[in-house]
Amino acid sequence: MLIHDYNYRWPADFAAIAAVLTDALGPTALRVEHVGSTAVPGLAAKAIIDIDVVYPVDGDLAEIVDRLAGLGYHHNGDQGIPRREVFKRDPDADRHAVLDAITHHLYACPADSPELARHLAFRDALRADAAARSEYGRLKRAIAADAEEDKSGYAALKEVAATAFVERILSR
Repeated sequence: MLIHDYNYRWPADFAAIAAVLTDALGPTALRVEHVGSTAVPGLAAKAIIDIDVVYPVDGDLAEIVDRLAGLGYHHNGDQGIPRREVFKRDPDADRHAVLDAITHHLYACPADSPELARHLAFRDALRADAAARSEYGRLKRAIAADAEEDKSGYAALKEVAATAFVERILSR
């Protein structure tokens, strides 16, 4: 099943990854944020922890890239979203007890990144609004069913089907 009921372990999973990242990044990062559906209590989600590393506006992305490389991540560019850098675990990296045990997506954004602001605003709106949270969960389950539980199909359909919902929530 692609979409799971909310799992009360997700905040602890995030905390475990965040501790590793915070230790490795030191003062280069302002904070590490849990974003995405797993960051919203009660919301059904794919079992993937989405994480935004927030760094100072005048911070050194190259230093973050280097420090994350030390943990076995490679920088994968912005993938078409300016000021939101993507990091992937290197399959040849030494195994890490936390980073390889918990499925996650990792991004780094300067503190003034519009995409970071969207992530936080959407997360916080869903945390505060039970009706919107329920509606979004139903929408995601319907998209997964339409995609026949296929990850790629789900991603493509969600890009189209969820955009209006997200924009409506963000415009409040």
